[in-house]
Amino acid sequence: MTGDHYFTAEPTSPDQRRDIEFTVAGRQLALVATGGVFSAGRLDPGTAVLLRKAELPAPGTTGHLLDLGCGYGPIACALATVAPAATVHAVDVNARARELAAENAARIGAADRIRVAAPDDVPDGVVFDQIWSNPPIRIGKVELHALLTRWLPRLAPDGVGWLVVARHLGGDSLHRWLVEQGWQVDRRASQKGFRILRLTR
Repeated sequence: MTGDHYFTAEPTSPDQRRDIEFTVAGRQLALVATGGVFSAGRLDPGTAVLLRKAELPAPGTTGHLLDLGCGYGPIACALATVAPAATVHAVDVNARARELAAENAARIGAADRIRVAAPDDVPDGVVFDQIWSNPPIRIGKVELHALLTRWLPRLAPDGVGWLVVARHLGGDSLHRWLVEQGWQVDRRASQKGFRILRLTR
């Protein structure tokens, strides 16, 4: 066994590849995942609820969308599929996750529209029209709050954020904290123990 977590920068666990298939907005996506990244064996249930219950971008959506903590790229690939005119930024600290996200972007024909990057490599001037995240709750509350405090302010004035958080991992307390930080937060759905939160300024 290794000490790898999905938020490990350089995983050393075995690179055992698996195909992950799922449907978003009636379209089938076939991606690849491997050990050392988040939910490598299947589409994470929280991500599945997010893609099913949140309001996906309209086909004509343009501008910059962010998948924060992209893993192997299921949210980024979904966004690029439903919004082919938008630029999707897929950000993760995990180098193996970034490699997979880039490979999966190419698999779906969106390598030119999905920009995979480490957090420090995203240009400072980019403002996001939408931010999507299944945030890494297990990094701890302090680290999670720091992560969201870093990225959420980059949401455009009329932008929208979508988060999925498991209730038993602090979904309701995170909701309260976001409100305390000045965000307008609406719980748009609850399913299978997950909260879907919509954020606006």
